[in-house]
Amino acid sequence: MDRTFKGRSAKQSYDWWLVGIYLLLVTFGLVNIYAAIHTGDSPGIFSLSLRSGKQMMWILTAFGLAGIIMFMIPPRLWESGGILLYIIVFVLLVAVIFLGKEVKGSRSWFQFGDVSFQPAEISKISTSLMLAFVMSRAGYKISNIKDFLITAAVIALPMLAILGESETGSALVYVGFIFVLYREGLSGWFIAVIGVAILLFILTLTASSYTSILVLAGIVSFCNAMENGNLLRWLATCGVWLLVMALLPSALRALSSALIPGYELIGGEDPFVSQAVVQSSRWAFLLKIKPMYIMTGTALAALPYYAVRAWKEKNRFMSMSLLAFLAGVALVFSTQIIFNDILKDHQRKRIEVLLGMKEDPSGVGYNVAQSMIAIGSGGLSGKGYLQGTQTSFGFVPEQSTDFIFCTVGEEWGFLGCLFVILLYVLMIWRIVHDAEHSREHFTRIYGYCVACCLFMHLFINIGMTIGLMPVIGIPLPLMSYGGSSLWAFTVLIFIFIVLDHEERKYF
Repeated sequence: MDRTFKGRSAKQSYDWWLVGIYLLLVTFGLVNIYAAIHTGDSPGIFSLSLRSGKQMMWILTAFGLAGIIMFMIPPRLWESGGILLYIIVFVLLVAVIFLGKEVKGSRSWFQFGDVSFQPAEISKISTSLMLAFVMSRAGYKISNIKDFLITAAVIALPMLAILGESETGSALVYVGFIFVLYREGLSGWFIAVIGVAILLFILTLTASSYTSILVLAGIVSFCNAMENGNLLRWLATCGVWLLVMALLPSALRALSSALIPGYELIGGEDPFVSQAVVQSSRWAFLLKIKPMYIMTGTALAALPYYAVRAWKEKNRFMSMSLLAFLAGVALVFSTQIIFNDILKDHQRKRIEVLLGMKEDPSGVGYNVAQSMIAIGSGGLSGKGYLQGTQTSFGFVPEQSTDFIFCTVGEEWGFLGCLFVILLYVLMIWRIVHDAEHSREHFTRIYGYCVACCLFMHLFINIGMTIGLMPVIGIPLPLMSYGGSSLWAFTVLIFIFIVLDHEERKYF
């Protein structure tokens, strides 16, 4: 079929709505950075002695980068040069572990005089380009184990290097790439598995290993029942077993309390005497009944049965479920090792405060507590620009960087917060919309990578400021103070704009 292509003007072929949202976020970020560091005798917003003035310089250079990307660099260079950029950035990520400057326990910055540079910010660009390159190849199928492993390695290598820098926040952003893989055909069960793993980790820390394994058994067995259409049989067998196992610890405690004199005194002021009284009872054997042992025994008896059944019926879903259950049990029993021996002290404290395991309003919980006070005090419409007391008196540390959102909450109120969130939602929606209408696989995949990076930063940063996420030090895109972050997101977004422009200009 003959097709006549007619060129379109730059006004028609560039997504200027996306550019406009970018400019609004950058401008609003500058205004709030000044508010975060403003005092009664502060010079003007553009003074280079203030962070706002320095941010203005970063903004101007970011505009220069955007112009170079839009009008000087051939768009297809990003596709062909993605591999080289990925290798260079990965080398930098490893090198900074040994040569970088340590800042607040994280060795992720190169220091050149007064200028600092964080390779982890650029890695989002290089990884997005590399993912788009790998996944857009002819014949690529994510269901193919070789293709899947290559894709996983592209994500895992920089992520592990960033973890080696103790930059947990930046590494967590890489989890968002799972949504890109899902869009390109990855089973939704992978996302479900990640969610269950997080749930098990939290339950093990806040409840017990017994509770975690019981929940895991319930999820795995219920999913199999739904997959095979045996919900009634599941209710009559596994459902009853789960209910009995859930009630067993409470039942044993109630029986012991009723039948064994002095049982309730165990652990009291004189435990030696109370233990002796308890052990002399004819019902002392109840103390030796461990619910975990009973559950483990029944599970071990059931696993071979289901394994044989899965093999005979060639039931792949059941086989994978059994492997998932065993992996989940391994995670439960390794949670304490991960928490106590792998995580650093400040990371443990942040998780404990977040999960309510400890109260520390003057320590690691101070930032979040002050941030929530600032946001809550803003009310519906805020206290007014430069009128925030929490802000002007410096109660919230890092308020111009990681906690810039609480400045918005205090001075602009709920409406200001809603405005900022809507801008981000519109930006992400616009990117996804453009990506979905792209004919080129590379552009579509890269667009989804950009959207996922923005979403993860937005979700983690705002969740952190309102106490729903641990404080892990991650900037709010385009609004937080800092040149590395602003440049990285500018390049990330404008590469997509020019890739999208290449397709728009002929249609």
